[in-house]
Amino acid sequence: MADIISGTQLSKELRTAIRGKIDSIRKAGNRVPCLAVIIAGEDPASLSYIRGKEKACTAAGMDSRMFTLPADVSQEVLEETIRRCNDDPDIDGILVQLPLPKGLDEQSVLHMISAEKDVDGLHPINVGKLYLGEDGFVPCTPRGIMELLKRMNCDLEGKRAVVIGRSKLVGTPVARLLQNANATVTVCHSRTKDLKAVCREADILIAALGKARMINSEYIKEGAFVIDVGVNRTEDGHLTGDVDFEDVLPHVQAITPVPGGVGPMTITMLLDNTLKAYEKRVK
Repeated sequence: MADIISGTQLSKELRTAIRGKIDSIRKAGNRVPCLAVIIAGEDPASLSYIRGKEKACTAAGMDSRMFTLPADVSQEVLEETIRRCNDDPDIDGILVQLPLPKGLDEQSVLHMISAEKDVDGLHPINVGKLYLGEDGFVPCTPRGIMELLKRMNCDLEGKRAVVIGRSKLVGTPVARLLQNANATVTVCHSRTKDLKAVCREADILIAALGKARMINSEYIKEGAFVIDVGVNRTEDGHLTGDVDFEDVLPHVQAITPVPGGVGPMTITMLLDNTLKAYEKRVK
């Protein structure tokens, strides 16, 4: 019988530990960690997501500051907001909600965030540290995936891992993390030939392609570990992953569900990255 690994449960455990550390900081009479979230525009999905982040910060005993800018904000005003957050000694982590409205230079914005406050792990310095195996900030979803693999008791060394998707937010960094853990990694994408055959060789399959229930049992090696990163809304309004969960379940050793799998872990890793940024700055 396959193990269904709950990201919701693991997240609760990790957030309890984070809350304990922050409570100790507060009891010692010190300033608690603070996360700044900058959003431009009023995209409903983005607004819902940042409200979730704000709620998570409060539950962890962490301070948060929300900077809500209009959709027609200029590049200059957005960059000045980031500059103020960089210079504010009471802000430890900065996150700019993506995607940005059309007309704004996303790359320039991400480069402006101080590498020491880049808790999303997207600044070139942190990307470079990830590839060099040095201590830096790792993007939150890939960090969450690695924690879920630990909970699966999956020994990564020597395993064949296949990552479907090569985005800079998930696919590319998680592939590097798997390589750093001595897995043999293949990254697949829209141009990959015979995707099913490649996936059937995977001891570990990370699905982050954004197509509802595309990955069925024909893609699965018996006894594989499967992480479903996809979040897709069906016509009847339900959330589903990139993996056909019911079809795949009898064939795997462990799998994450959607919802309740990778999603909760992303915000938890954001909290942990912010705490890490605080601890580095205090030291």
